[in-house]
Amino acid sequence: MADTLCGLNREEIARLLGNRKDAEWRGKQIAHHIYGRAADSYDRMNDVPQDLRAMLSETPITNLQIAKHLKSSDGVEKLLMHTGDNQVFECVLLPYKDRVSCCLSSQIGCPMGCKFCATGLGGFDRNLTPGEIVGQYLALQRLTTRRISHVVFMGMGEPMLNLQNLIKAMRLLHDEVGLSYRHLTVSTVGLVPQIRELAQEGMPIHLALSLHSPLDSVRNRLMPVNHKWRVREVVDAMRDYARITGRKVTFEYLLIKEVNDTPEQAEALSKLVKGFPNVVNLIPFNYVDTEQGFRRPERARVQAFRRILEARRVNVTERQERGHDIAAACGQLAGEHKGKFARRNKGSALPLASS
Repeated sequence: MADTLCGLNREEIARLLGNRKDAEWRGKQIAHHIYGRAADSYDRMNDVPQDLRAMLSETPITNLQIAKHLKSSDGVEKLLMHTGDNQVFECVLLPYKDRVSCCLSSQIGCPMGCKFCATGLGGFDRNLTPGEIVGQYLALQRLTTRRISHVVFMGMGEPMLNLQNLIKAMRLLHDEVGLSYRHLTVSTVGLVPQIRELAQEGMPIHLALSLHSPLDSVRNRLMPVNHKWRVREVVDAMRDYARITGRKVTFEYLLIKEVNDTPEQAEALSKLVKGFPNVVNLIPFNYVDTEQGFRRPERARVQAFRRILEARRVNVTERQERGHDIAAACGQLAGEHKGKFARRNKGSALPLASS
């Protein structure tokens, strides 16, 4: 038997039912309860025969537990989740006037070590399974009567280091939950082989690169990954992703005062992203207590940076910031919970490239 039903598609659930004549139909029915209705108990499956529910009861629907539920003054909600081992990861519900979105984690912690990110400062424990990834969406869906229509993988972890589990989770969100691939966004620090692999999957998802500087000298300081794949190489991979998938890509740009918010870098960025469909998303730095002493730029510096880009016909947006009072904003997810990363090997890290 599987560890949990969440993480299995309708065909895989049907196979668990053995040689029942109605296995295919019941697999579809049970999958609809789990993914379409966000059922977390067999008692909610009233139209499933009692004997079948009894047989399945040995396999939990999900093993996710809520360690903490935080609500922001602006409507954002954050869940700290675990699977019974106190290795906590976070997900965020983001209601807007015209839609409901959510931000999901792909790993517990993160091995990438970006200098501005609270998650990276906490270290790395393990990859999340497809069921644990989709289970976050379902847990958040149970918090709201509105349908969550958009998913961003911008929570804890580097999604591309957990690519196969991520792909399975996205297929479940599309095939079983019913979300459009075009409403799924994956954010990466720039793992070139995995970007190219994802482009071949035939899923028209939106891809966002955490760029944060057009200059190798600055990006090296901010993001250790840049020592392996330099700015030009990773932007070329994004250019190819846009060409293969037909999707506009996003360059996330965290503005840090007097580090990467200079006019010279705005000029260099405008040249770097020319010639293919993309948008630059500016994100003024959210405070994270690091040894670097990074600061948020004044509004005038943000506006000056944006004006340079717009004058050079770069498509620019600015992140709508939410959830500050519960540390749910960009770069702030840290798994703040007693017992977090209790079994982590302090020196653990995943390889940057697929073998």
